[in-house]
Formats: sequence, C-alpha cells, structure tokens
Amino acid sequence: MKKSLIEAFDIELKTEKDSVLNDYDIFPDKNLLETLRSKIIENIIDKEIPNNRKLSDFIDEEIDKCIENYDLTNLQRSHIFNMIEDEINGKGPLGELLKDKNITEIMVNGPKDIYVEIDGRIIKDDSVSFINDEHIVRTIQRLIQPLGRTIDSSNPMIDSRLEDGSRINAVIPPLSIKGPVITIRKFKSDMSSIDELLRIGTLTPYMATFLEACVQGKLNMIVCGGTGSGKTTLLNILSGFIDNDERIITIEDAAELRLKQNHVISLETRLVNYEIGNEVTIRDLVINALRMRPDRIIVGECRGKEAFDMLQAMNTGHDGSLTTLHANGSIDALNRLETMVLMSGLEIPIKAIREYIDSAIDVVICIERMADGKRKITDISELVGLNHGEITLEPIFKFTQHGITPSGNIDGEFELVKRKPKVYDKLISRGIKSIEDIFKDF
Repeated sequence: MKKSLIEAFDIELKTEKDSVLNDYDIFPDKNLLETLRSKIIENIIDKEIPNNRKLSDFIDEEIDKCIENYDLTNLQRSHIFNMIEDEINGKGPLGELLKDKNITEIMVNGPKDIYVEIDGRIIKDDSVSFINDEHIVRTIQRLIQPLGRTIDSSNPMIDSRLEDGSRINAVIPPLSIKGPVITIRKFKSDMSSIDELLRIGTLTPYMATFLEACVQGKLNMIVCGGTGSGKTTLLNILSGFIDNDERIITIEDAAELRLKQNHVISLETRLVNYEIGNEVTIRDLVINALRMRPDRIIVGECRGKEAFDMLQAMNTGHDGSLTTLHANGSIDALNRLETMVLMSGLEIPIKAIREYIDSAIDVVICIERMADGKRKITDISELVGLNHGEITLEPIFKFTQHGITPSGNIDGEFELVKRKPKVYDKLISRGIKSIEDIFKDF
C-alpha cells in the first residue's frame, strides 16, 4: 500500500528550519526560483511513495530529478528543500512570514499581491508569492486542516485560529470576486505584559497603575478602538491582573485570549455550516456562562444582541467583567452599546437603556493605532451619570497630539486630568491603595 507525500508528512513530522536569508538573497535570479518552485511542486505534491521509503530521502531524489539540468549551489538546493517542506506542512510560501516575529499581520490578496504589517505599517512584500489561485486555496486548506475545518465553494469563508493562537480569515470564490484571499493576524507571545506596553509608549506608569487597580478593584470595563488598534492585546494584558483564585470565563468567536490563571474556562462560538449543525452565538455563551458560577466574565468582542446580557451580568453581581467594542471613541462606544441593546428585541425606553449602561459600566478605555503605526491609549474615561437624559463621560487620562515630527512620528503627550475621579472612592473602599499617590493632590 502506498501513501501520498502529504499523508507521509503528517506521519513523519520534521523540525522547521529557521532561514536567515531571503529567498532572493539565495536566488538572485527571481525567475529561476519561480520556475524551479513551480516545476517541483507540480511534479512532487501529488505523488505517492512506498511505505518503506523515508520521506526526506524521497523528496531529495525528486528534487534532484527536477533540478539536474541546473547549476545550483548546496545552499540553493537546501533552500529549495526547505521551501518544499513548507509547502507540504501547510504553510507554503507563508512559512517564513509566519516565523518572522516582526510581522504582526499577513494579507494575501492574490498570488503575487502580498502585504505584511511591521511596526504598525503595511508594506507590500515581493519576497514571496504563490504560483496561482489554486496554490493559495491549497495552502488555506492545509493551514486549517489541523483545526478540523474545510473550505470549498459550498463553505467559502473561514474564520478561526491557528495552533499558535494566530487568527486566520480566508475567503474564496464565489464570495471573493478577485480570487482567494487570506488575512492572518499573528499572536504575539512577547506582548503579554503591561511592561511591554510601557516600553513601546502605549501608556504611562500612572495609567498602568490605575488600570491594574481598576481590574483588581473589580470595576466593569470596556476597551474600544478601531480595527487593528490592539483591543484584544490590551484586554489580554488587563485580564492578567485578575487574582489567581478567581473563576474566569472567557467568551470569543475565535479564542485569542491567553490567560495564565489556574481557573479559566474558555468558550468559543460555533458557526453554522454544512459540516456542523446548530450555530452557537456569543449571546448563547454569555447566557450559559451566567449558570457556571463565574467570578468574572470576559467577552472578547461585544457586537450584537449579547450586549444586553453582558450588561445584565455586570448589573447582577458579576463585577470586574471586561469586553471590547469596535468604536472610534468613548462616546461612540456607548452609542454602539445602546444600539446593540436595542438589537436584543426588548422594547425598553432609551432613557432606561442609558440608565442601565450607566449603572453597569465604570470605565471606558480607548486605544488607537496612530498615523505612525504605534498604538496608544488615547483616553481613559469614567461614566458619571446622566445629564438631560444623556450619559456623561469624564476623562481621567487622555493623550493629546501636537503634531508630527520630521521623522513621521506622532508628537504628543499623556495627561492626567486634574480631578479625583468618581471611581476613586469605590476603589479605596475595596482595599485598593495603589492609586492614592496618583490623585493625592486633587
């Protein structure tokens, strides 16, 4: 009985090789590299090998056949082997990009149309490419196969997480008009502490101390920001301040949070498709979480009918709950929250909804990706009641931009608003003393 090359590789796992040089450093002739890669993939990918053959030996021999008429160095030949190995284990041309710790996002718009995000800036990467659209689809399938997922014309969209925690979104025709596209937001294991945010200038030490106090004092908090602003990263770091003896339930579409406490239950939604039966939404999971005796509920992103259930949890003894919202500012976040409560189908007067939000939420944190690509917490505000039927927000910390430096960096400063916030007394009454020095002069 024979097994295919793909099946053989699933059995015989190989150690990934770290490449120091770029493809085209090793192959100055770009056309030669593309020619060899296409030829080898077409000749090797669907071949079968006998059971008694060692995979690496088989690949070596097949590559030798394909390149026998080319004058290549040992380094070039080794690089081709590594390239084919990446093709077999599912990463394909994305192998080196996934290993590069400086890259935070990978966007494949077409076979030769690939972009990456580095230090908050999106740039086109010409060092990698796919052969054609089929090559992209095959890479998607191999990336998601270990997750128990598939993608095809009847199920042309996938949103899930890779084994390292990175999030993958892929869309193929007929939903994607121009062809298959991939977006991978990489999980940054080194961005797991408030110290790292301090190092890169996302906030100040006073702001870090205040946020830690808010979490430990069990204030209900919302993190808001635009796409790619760092909401989930900040939520993950804030969650790290929760005491180790608390029972925490996290709810997400795709599990990205990496909490290190002992008592964590992670729940993930389930989309309906032809492979799986009933859909399970974030709202379903929030409702169920209330029956699981949580000390804290953390919702990765609140964006629909679950908003009412989240507020209900915050208003019924589940203090210290956290969530994120897609919004461009504190006021926008509360307006969106109001709209989402209305989506729940309950006929509640606007005034009652606003009173409900005001009694549930203590603090709103806004994080923004600035024009220079750097993330900053631009606003930390508290809800202080209703004024003429409108929720009133008062800033505690804010970032003010003055301009842009000649080098393209944002010129600005963080400011502590000179007043003692309403939440100060609540935190002090709960035994949180670390904020006394911050507000001692107010």
